Amino acid sequence: MIARAYTVAFHGVEARLVEVQCSLSAGLPAFQIVGLPDKAVSEARERVRAALNGLALALPAKRITINLSPADLPKVGSHFDLPIALAVMAAMDVIPREETAQQVALGELSLDGKLIPVIGALPSALAAAQAGCNLVCPAECGPEAAWVGAVQVIAPETLLECMNHFRGRAILPPAQPGEVVTPPQTKDLRDVKGQERAKRALEIAAAGRHHLFLVGAPGSGKSMMAARMPGLLPPLEPEEALETSMIHSLAGLLSSGGISKARPFRDPHHTASMAAIVGGGRGAKPGEISLAHNGVLFLDELPEFSRQVLETLRQPLETGTVMVARANNHVTYPCRFMLVSAANPCRCGYLADASRACARVPLCGEDYLGKISGPLMDRFDLRVDVPPVTMSDLSLPQSSETSMTIAERVADARTRQKQRFIRHPDLRQNADAEGKVLEEIATLDHEGQAILEKAAERFNLSARGYHRVLRVARTIADLDRSESVRLPHVAEAISYRLMSAVP
Repeated sequence: MIARAYTVAFHGVEARLVEVQCSLSAGLPAFQIVGLPDKAVSEARERVRAALNGLALALPAKRITINLSPADLPKVGSHFDLPIALAVMAAMDVIPREETAQQVALGELSLDGKLIPVIGALPSALAAAQAGCNLVCPAECGPEAAWVGAVQVIAPETLLECMNHFRGRAILPPAQPGEVVTPPQTKDLRDVKGQERAKRALEIAAAGRHHLFLVGAPGSGKSMMAARMPGLLPPLEPEEALETSMIHSLAGLLSSGGISKARPFRDPHHTASMAAIVGGGRGAKPGEISLAHNGVLFLDELPEFSRQVLETLRQPLETGTVMVARANNHVTYPCRFMLVSAANPCRCGYLADASRACARVPLCGEDYLGKISGPLMDRFDLRVDVPPVTMSDLSLPQSSETSMTIAERVADARTRQKQRFIRHPDLRQNADAEGKVLEEIATLDHEGQAILEKAAERFNLSARGYHRVLRVARTIADLDRSESVRLPHVAEAISYRLMSAVP
C-alpha cells in the first residue's frame, strides 16, 4: 500500500502542489527517488536515512521507491526532505497514513533530525490553503507561514517533535504570525537644502508611481534625494504586502517571519549582472526588479550599467511583469516598480562648468548619456536637471516641510486614484492608466489641449511621451485636489520632459 504526503515545487511566485508517494516492495534493499529530482532532492535519501537512524528507526530491508508527482515538473531544492521522511514513516506505519495525506510539508533535515529553515514558506502556505491541507514546516518558518490565516501551521523544531505530534504523544500548538516590521525612517527630505524643483519632482513621482531621472553634477544631492523616496510613499496595502512578501520569501529575505508594510527600496550596484537585475540563475530566482515590486528601484550612475542590462528593463517597465525564459524553465514574476535613476551629465561630471570640465566638452556629454537608448529614456515620465548646490543654499536653515508632510499629500493623491480606479482592479496609480481609461481621467480643457499639441509638435514627443505627459498632469491635478486637469497642470508636466543635459 502506498503512503502519501504533499509538498510544493516553486514556479515563480506560484507554489505547485507535489504528491510524495512512498512504496515499500520486495526486492533488493534500495532507496530510489524518481519524478525529475535535481541533485539536492536526490541527496535527500541520505539525509532522511541518517535522521531516521537518529530516531532509532532503521529502514526496512526492502525496495523503497519515492515518486514525486507530477513526474514532468522539475523538483528543485532541499525542502523535499521533510515530506519524503513523513511518507517513509507513514509507509513503515510509524505515523498514521491518513495524517500525512492531509499535510503539505517542507523543510530540510540535518543528519541529527533537526529541521532547517527553507525559503518559500509563505507561498507554500497559500498553496496548502487552496488544497484544504495543513502545513508542516521548520520552527523558524512558522511565523512567516502563519500569516495565511486559512491554514493551520505546525512548526516543529525536530523530526522527533513532528513524529510525536502525529502519533498524538505531544501535540504542537499552531504557529503564530510574526511581527509586522516597521523600519524606522531616519532619512528626511528636509535634510536636502535647495533643489526645490527636484523635490517637487520626487513628490509627483511618489504620488503617481512615475519613473524619475535625475541628472546633475557630482555632489548635487541626487543620491541623497533618491534615498529619501521611501519616506514619501504610503505603507503597503494588505494585498500589496502579501504580493511583495511572497517574492521576498522565495529570495529568503523575510527575517523571523515578519512581514513589512514598508515599500521595498532596492539599489543594486552598476556592476550587477542581467540575471541579478532581471532574474535568472539557478532555479530562475527573482531579480532586483521583482524584489522592488510595489516599491522603488534606484539605479545610481545609470550610464555605468551595461547596455544589455538597461535594454532588458524596457519591457518590464511597460508590462509590470517579467518572464525569465530558460531552456528548461519559463517563470513569470511581477515587477510593478517605480524606477528612479541618477546620472552625471558626462563622464567627468562637470559639463556645465567650463573651469572644471574636461577637454572633450560637449562630446563627452553626448557620448556618456548616449549609452542610455532613446526608447529607455522615453520611458521616464519625469526628467530633472539637478544643479550644483550653492554655498548660500548650504547656509540656509532646514526646510520646515518634512518628509511626513509631503507623504500626507502623496497619500491623499493616491487615495483619490484608488477611488478613481475602483472599477479597474488592474490599475492602481495614474502611471498604470492607458487607452480609453487615460482619456477619461485626463480630459483636458481647450487651453491645456492646445499647449500640449504645440509642445508635442515643437519637441517631437512620441505617442508614449504624449501619454506620459497626460499621466503626470493627472497626478499634479490630484496633488492640487483638482477634479479636472487644467493648463497649469499640463504646463508643469511638459516642463519635466525637457532637460538641458539630454538631447
